[in-house]
Amino acid sequence: MEDEPATEILEATYRALCEHGYDDLTLRDVAAEADRSKASIHYHYESKDQLFVTLLEYLSDRFVERVAAVDGDTPRERLDAVFEVLVSDAAASEQSLGTAMFEVAARAPHDDAVRDRLAAFDDLLFERFRSIVAAGVAAGEFDDRIEPDVAAETLVTGVLGAHVRQIVAGRSSDRLYAELNAYAERQLLAGERPEVTQ
Repeated sequence: MEDEPATEILEATYRALCEHGYDDLTLRDVAAEADRSKASIHYHYESKDQLFVTLLEYLSDRFVERVAAVDGDTPRERLDAVFEVLVSDAAASEQSLGTAMFEVAARAPHDDAVRDRLAAFDDLLFERFRSIVAAGVAAGEFDDRIEPDVAAETLVTGVLGAHVRQIVAGRSSDRLYAELNAYAERQLLAGERPEVTQ
């Protein structure tokens, strides 16, 4: 965002959200965290709902930047890099980011703007996984029986489910990262899958 005060308010909202949770969070908490008045918050954001939709956009953009930045020499290495960025304990400093996104995302069933933003993020993850899997199939690294769209759906569901399990059930993110990699080894790599019998 180009508006520095507005960005500072979003950062303060993020910190306050991680501390208080959505239900208990007030604009007074955000103002205190930002060291600003409530009037200053209202100047930049007309309502609490607008503030949280903008926060979700801000947080999802951060995730998008991280996913877009991953690299690797092969599709398998790129897939591993995406898993590492999104799931592993190596990104533990961003754990509160996932928690904050989860808090805001819980509003999706009741808020079209939140649901639309989450759908856009889901689409981006799907396309990233689909393109990696398609490249792996084309290069002969992944099994040619793999349908990239189907594999991408499974991977998105796995990553998002891993985030929920981290936040809600306290599951080790490194274990979830290992499980996603084990799935890739079993189901995607060429020569690793048994023949399907009728």
